[in-house]
Amino acid sequence: MLKIIVPIAALGIALVLAFAAARPDTFRVERTATINAPADRLYPLINDLHQFNTWNPFEKGDPAAKGEYRGPEAGPGAAYDFHGGKSGKGSISIVDAAPPSSVTMRLDMLEPLEGHNVVEFTIAPRGAATEVTWAMHGPSPFISKLIGVFLNMDRMIGSQFEAGLASLKAKAELTH
Repeated sequence: MLKIIVPIAALGIALVLAFAAARPDTFRVERTATINAPADRLYPLINDLHQFNTWNPFEKGDPAAKGEYRGPEAGPGAAYDFHGGKSGKGSISIVDAAPPSSVTMRLDMLEPLEGHNVVEFTIAPRGAATEVTWAMHGPSPFISKLIGVFLNMDRMIGSQFEAGLASLKAKAELTH
């Protein structure tokens, strides 16, 4: 019996590892929301990390997290270092900003898994409203590919982006 089970299990593991290895070397997650507020009202809520963290679901989802701001208040060079049980350990920093249409950030995760990704916010006027797109992309090392075989990372991260955009919408439209 063991002579049958062991080779079948080994084959199954080999197939899962081969499938994971064949997955793309990069990933991209993106969500968009239309917000009934002008771009110049939304831009400071993204470009200032103090304001960003008032609606950022990754910050709000870990009440035990600790963080420290460094650099300028807003714009390129502004950074936030964080560590917490749910949020892990890492930093996010603004690397580029084009008022009022885009903000680019770098997310450097150290724990639970190391990762270095680009976060992009695109802010586009659509009549009286504004379309905000939150995207993240970066390399997908083998461990991420393997985890992705069992967990839908687009759905997991995307649901957080959706929650964050809904929170941004509520905050921006409340002051409207």
